[in-house]
Amino acid sequence: MPFFQVDADLDQTLKSLLERTRAKFPTLAQNQIAVTWIIYDPPYVVNTGGALSAEEFWQHRPRGASYRGVERIYPASVVKLFYLVAVYEWLEQGMIQTSAELDRAICDMIVDSSNDATGLVMDILSGTTSGPELSAGPFQTWQYQRNIVNRYFQSLQWPELATVNMNQKTWCDGPYGRERMFVGEHYDNRNMLTTEAVARLVHSIVGGVSVSSARSQAMMELMQRSLDPASLAAHPENQVSGYLGEGLPQTAKIWSKSGITSRVRHDAAYIEAPDTPPYLLVVFTEGPEHSQNQAILPFLSQSVLAHLRGEA
Repeated sequence: MPFFQVDADLDQTLKSLLERTRAKFPTLAQNQIAVTWIIYDPPYVVNTGGALSAEEFWQHRPRGASYRGVERIYPASVVKLFYLVAVYEWLEQGMIQTSAELDRAICDMIVDSSNDATGLVMDILSGTTSGPELSAGPFQTWQYQRNIVNRYFQSLQWPELATVNMNQKTWCDGPYGRERMFVGEHYDNRNMLTTEAVARLVHSIVGGVSVSSARSQAMMELMQRSLDPASLAAHPENQVSGYLGEGLPQTAKIWSKSGITSRVRHDAAYIEAPDTPPYLLVVFTEGPEHSQNQAILPFLSQSVLAHLRGEA
């Protein structure tokens, strides 16, 4: 059972918005986009500063809709949200100790989407390091250690996480040495997520029940994006321009994490906008021509907002 209640009307609306999106971008095939959309009706259970216990929070099932929401897709930098939750869980449990360098890496991993910072976080989470190829025995041990993040998330027993994989660092040029061995000859061990898995993770963060209310709040602070035009212009790699935050009114608030490669463009966002209920939107797009298209995600995001405002 998904964490949200599938709403028939919302499901039909999502299909209609996707049809409009494909009409606007006719090269976007039906199997090149996946979306999960959650709407929070009052009484609000998210962004409450941790007012609800985890047990109480999970009893609430917001209404939502999903299109190809269980399809496994390479997540690019969106996977960093999972590493963020994991590193705060490790800190909370005393499995690792905080340090200035770890704090800097956590911040840069989410705020700037730094791959180098993510590498350090993964090293600390798993007790592994990159380097030359390893012989069979040591490599088997290394692989078991690296899979600790997968084991942690599987222990949550969320059905949305049954098919996902998150055990790889994120790269600029790609893996070498033992990292190349680990991802597999045909990259069959690469990171894979679904929009529903990402939606549930973000849902738990904005609900204040990911690790703890204080840790959830710390995560949200890292995920909040400025919509100020001057700030966006000064920082072109801002995770808003070309993503779900573009075109939102400046009076809106957005907490998000984007991901992009030469073949994918993704975003996961929790949005609070005037005259609408809060909502969560996760959109994955695939295809080389679409990853470089900065208009698709903003178009769909603005269409969702217009619908919620009764303008479409």
